[in-house]
Amino acid sequence: MAGRGDPPEGTPEGFPGGGEDEYRSVVFDEAFVRAARLQEFSARERMGEHAQAVRSLPTGTPRSGSRQAVLLVLLVLLAFGTAVYLGVRNPYQPPVDQRAEPLRTTVVRLAPRGPVPGGEPARLFARSPAAEYRVGAAGIDLPVAGRTMHFAESQVLAALDIARDYLVASSLDPEVLSGATTRPPRVLLDPDQLAQFDRSVESPADDGRHAPAAWLVRFAPRAVSLADPGVRVRGTLRFEETGPDTLDVTADHTYTYALRPVARGTGPVAAASLFTVHRVVRFRFDREDLRAHRAELLSSTSEAGPQACDADTAGSLKPLLAGARASEAGGGPAVTDPYATGRSAAPSLCGVLAPGAQPSF
Repeated sequence: MAGRGDPPEGTPEGFPGGGEDEYRSVVFDEAFVRAARLQEFSARERMGEHAQAVRSLPTGTPRSGSRQAVLLVLLVLLAFGTAVYLGVRNPYQPPVDQRAEPLRTTVVRLAPRGPVPGGEPARLFARSPAAEYRVGAAGIDLPVAGRTMHFAESQVLAALDIARDYLVASSLDPEVLSGATTRPPRVLLDPDQLAQFDRSVESPADDGRHAPAAWLVRFAPRAVSLADPGVRVRGTLRFEETGPDTLDVTADHTYTYALRPVARGTGPVAAASLFTVHRVVRFRFDREDLRAHRAELLSSTSEAGPQACDADTAGSLKPLLAGARASEAGGGPAVTDPYATGRSAAPSLCGVLAPGAQPSF
């Protein structure tokens, strides 16, 4: 008896298992049918004259390669447009490296009215206006730094640090003071000012542009030496924004040095004396200067004494040492006190050293 799935006559001869088994592995699922490019017309549609048995179906999607190419072009155009937009709208501007101006210099010699007091360095300092001054770089205090309209607090602090480094290199370095080298302050200068600095050192002149004393403190070599390496210092540093791309720092400090003649032979050590320099240096920084850790000097004024008004100080300072006196008093103001900071410099190239600026006994 045939099963429920067998035809009434049984399995056809010559086909083991029947013809159904031959196509049992072929599955016409819904996806296969939808993907077919040909479709049979319905019975009603085939009744029409000259009707074809099948029709072609339109392709449902474009070629994937073409679609990817279009998307790639759109992405490139979008990225390019975004870059252009950000480039126009981005507020960041590259650092502006402005041309440095030549340094304007003023050097005023201060002549004493009497003989220069001498003695031991510690006693001289204790009885002078520098008694409460701090020693060396500790005397160059940094003010509280704050942001300005166009410069961040970190940039203001960088400007103050560079100015301080220049003051230490040019006013406190023993090798610079003795005339052995000029490199420490030179490496901190804007490259645009190096030619002027080099000419000031190699061919000094009192012409308002090429006086070494405006760039650094240097005593006559082979004539004067430090009696005490602890230079006394006091003063102020001030900053202000002078433009969207420039920041100025003004350094107003008084430096007091203990000096004595260079030792010759084996005789007794000569008495020491004090020499005072009041320096007002105005620095200017642009963003490139801050990045490169360098300074541009706009102006520099030095009042230094005791010196003789007729001394040739073009190449270096020539202090009057213990017991010496000036041949004549200065022709400037009645008195000039180098310890009085925050004021204008003497109008002439020689002034009278205030008696109170010398040690009192």
